Order: sequence, then structure tokens, then C-alpha cells
Amino acid sequence: MYLKTILLCAFIVLNSLVESAREERPKSLDQKVQQLNDLYQKKFLVKFNGPKFKEFVKSPPRNYSVIMMFTAMASHRQCSICGHASDEFIIVANSYRYSHRLTESPLYFGIVDFDEGSDIFQMLRINTAPVFMHFPAKGKPKPLDTMDIQRVGFASEMIAKWIQERTDVQIRIFRPPNYSSTLALSILFAICSSFLYIRRNNMEMFFNKNLWGVFSVLFCLNMISGQMWNHIRGPPLMHRNQQGIITYIHNSSQGQFIVETYIIIILNTILVFGAVIMIDSYTKKTDSKTRKIMTVGGLALVVFLFSVILSIFKSKAHGYPYSFLIK
Repeated sequence: MYLKTILLCAFIVLNSLVESAREERPKSLDQKVQQLNDLYQKKFLVKFNGPKFKEFVKSPPRNYSVIMMFTAMASHRQCSICGHASDEFIIVANSYRYSHRLTESPLYFGIVDFDEGSDIFQMLRINTAPVFMHFPAKGKPKPLDTMDIQRVGFASEMIAKWIQERTDVQIRIFRPPNYSSTLALSILFAICSSFLYIRRNNMEMFFNKNLWGVFSVLFCLNMISGQMWNHIRGPPLMHRNQQGIITYIHNSSQGQFIVETYIIIILNTILVFGAVIMIDSYTKKTDSKTRKIMTVGGLALVVFLFSVILSIFKSKAHGYPYSFLIK
């Protein structure tokens, strides 16, 4: 009786050891690819934690590349741009899924959230988010395998371009249809048509030089502030460094933040207002005292705002030698 019990216990222990050894044995390349394909069929953006990352990304063998996004989506992490970056990354991953086969170009898209894979952040020494990295099929990631979102932004087109540079895989971006712009144009057209119908007997306002002058100045201010650059590159709203300090002005002439463009357009608007005051002081029939106040006030606005804009430009274009009033 005791002998049977001992033999049964020994069999159970031996079986458990065999199973654990089988689980700890590194998986073959075919097994890893098959599991990744199964995960990919369920969801085109694979979520990785510590064990999954070590098994499928860090451990050889691999014949596939992985494009990984490191993010912090939890609200208490206060990552204001992580949501926008994740939306653009999902568009790229979805576009790749619809335009490529895994057998043609073995490329997988994954995401690691800080709350689910903080050990991965520590392993790779990542102390900010979002971060886009390319893990090649052979070798370790190089510095260029980390996308410089501070310089090029994180728009889906820029991510696809960076992926093509690192993997030679061209991804055609398919954005979901957005009818908000069509609706806005329709409403604007309806408003303009209604206004023209009401004022059909009085079109003198369209020959008003001041009206066209205001529209021209607003268009120029919108262009020189960098709004078109924001539309093309998709830069972040602002930047928060490791100490938690928020930066509104980019420290390089090759990049900018969205808030920065609003600051520039406000400064330029006040500068234009100062120039208009100086011009009107001599074109309008006013007394000498009022004319002097308008001239001095307009000149002070122009000089001060020009100095502020020049100092911002100097802080971005390192090595620029000139300054005025404000260094």
C-alpha cells in the first residue's frame, strides 16, 4: 500500500517536472510565428506584457520585425498626446493589415502600456511616452530605430514613412472616412448663400478695401504661424519633460508645438495692430496730441513684439547671433 502511494507521488512529481521543462524550453521559430499570426488574426495590434515581449521580441530566433509603441494611456499618467498618437498608430497598423500579407513582409505591430509593462520600460530605459521603436529581425535596435517624434511628429503618414526607411515596407495609409469637414463646408456654403441672397441688392461690401485687407492679413498670420505645418506633420500639443515641467516652445528650428503656433499668431497679431495704429495716426485727421500718442504707442508695440519674436527665433535657431532688447 505504501509502495503504491510512493510510486504514485513519484509519478506525479516526475510528470510535473517534465511539463515544466517542456514549458521552459524555448519555442521554435515556427511556433512563435504561428502564435503571433493567431494573435494578429484576432487583433491587428498585439498587446505585449513582460513575458510576451521577452518571448516574441527579445528572444531569438526571429525572421520578422516588430513595430512597437510604448505609451501610457491611463488618465492618472497625464499623457495628453498618447491618445492621439495611439489613434495614428492604429491607422498605420490597420492600413498594413489591409494592404499586405504576412507571408510577403513579416511585420507585426504591438503596443506596450506602462501600467502593464513597466518592466519593459525599465529594460529599454524609456522614461517618456509615446515612443515608437522598430525591433529588427536580426540584431539589436539602433538609434535610428527609435522614431524622432519631436522632429517629424506622429502623424500616420510620418510613421509609415519611418517604417519604410527602416524595413523597406511601403504602407499606403487608409484613413477612416471623416464627414465633419464636408458637413462644415456645407454649412458654410449655406450661410454664405443665404447672406448673398439677403444682400443681393447691395454688394458694395465686396468692394470694400478694408474688408479684403483684413482677410489678407488673417490669411498671412495663419500661414506664418505654422498652422499648415501642424496639419501636415501632426506635432504634439506641448511637451512635458522628466521633471514634469511643461514646455510650450520647441527648442529646435526643425520642430514646433501646437501651442507654440497660437503664441506666435497672437504676437504677430498685436504687432500688426501696432503697425496699423502708426499708419492710421497720419492718415486720419486727428489732433497733434492724439496723433503723437497713437504713433508712440504703435511704435512701442512694434518694437517690443518684434524683440519677443526675435528672441523666440534665437532660442530655436541655436547660434543665431542677433538680438534686440530681449536676449
